[in-house]
Amino acid sequence: MSRLGEVTAGTRAARIETGLKIIQLLALALWSGALFTLGAIVAPIVFRVVPAPTNADAMTLVFRRFDGLAVGCACVALLAEGVLAALSSSRGMTKLVRVDFIRIACVVCAAVLAVAIGAWVSPGIKALHEAGALRGVGDGGHALARLHHVAEFLAKGESAFLVAAFILSVTRPSRSPKLG
Repeated sequence: MSRLGEVTAGTRAARIETGLKIIQLLALALWSGALFTLGAIVAPIVFRVVPAPTNADAMTLVFRRFDGLAVGCACVALLAEGVLAALSSSRGMTKLVRVDFIRIACVVCAAVLAVAIGAWVSPGIKALHEAGALRGVGDGGHALARLHHVAEFLAKGESAFLVAAFILSVTRPSRSPKLG
């Protein structure tokens, strides 16, 4: 293979890697931005301004839509991580370093929390709401309040893992080919 061919193959691989990193960062940014917007802006305003039970009906729809977005972004971010690792390995790049494992673990943990919220917490809140539960009133209302606290706790954890993953993605050390 000519010297020019090697440069072209290396340039192509670098462009693919850069594209994957951008896609991953966009997925992480969309996911975390939506989570922060939902928790810090949308939910407080809707629950304060829109009368009950319409506010809970609206937020149930919003949370279900967000759950799908979060899981979709998680899949994209995890897929990008896998392809980046495979590309690095196939190109003879240095092994994954500790920061790579920490970043991957952060994305995996955030994804697990997103799935838990989407598969367990949101449907539980919806079922209690549809059964007529009012937060803090009666057994159903107390169960709704507890589940809401669980949702807040898990979402805060998800946010922390997303911020860490994003920072570790932005500060990702460059991997250079192995020498000799």
